[in-house]
Amino acid sequence: MTQTHPELRVDFVNGPVAHRLRFGGGRGQELPKAMGLRAGKTPTVIDATAGLGRDAFLLASLGATVMMIERSVDMHALLRDGMARALDAGGVTAEIIKRMTLIHGDAIALLPELSPEIVLVDPMHPPRNKSALVKAEMRQIRAIVGIDDDQTRLMQTALAHASRRVVLKWPAKAAPMADIPPASHQIIGKSVRYDVFMQS
Repeated sequence: MTQTHPELRVDFVNGPVAHRLRFGGGRGQELPKAMGLRAGKTPTVIDATAGLGRDAFLLASLGATVMMIERSVDMHALLRDGMARALDAGGVTAEIIKRMTLIHGDAIALLPELSPEIVLVDPMHPPRNKSALVKAEMRQIRAIVGIDDDQTRLMQTALAHASRRVVLKWPAKAAPMADIPPASHQIIGKSVRYDVFMQS
């Protein structure tokens, strides 16, 4: 039976997403730079690990067309509900949502069929240590989607099929992911870094 998680809600209209939309800094933010969004460049992106959809929403708010893939039934349902409410809200938020599509499935199986240009991979990591205080929201997400123990396979698949670039969202101080080539370059923030793999 599908579990419900009433304490966790995907909200594209209020809260952190709305604040980031108003005050985030546009294409100068780390994620848009990593994804190659710049003047005259608004790519089509596949978010292979959609989660709460916040990164996809940010990219769509800057003009990108974003396809989100989510394999968790529960998280997919939360995303679908959040997108529907955002469409009902109308205005700018609805226009952004119209640039986002949502697919339920496993990105490892789907990417070879989709011939992506740019792929964003943000795997769910295990807690870095037992004493670290993890945000309640992150605990809730982890309870739904579990740990992505096939994250290396996902990255290898993305690198094999993306025509322009793959971006790995990774803890800023973590060692590089094993068993994949070195990144072309990195964009490093306070807690997160983006390992960018340019494709020939």
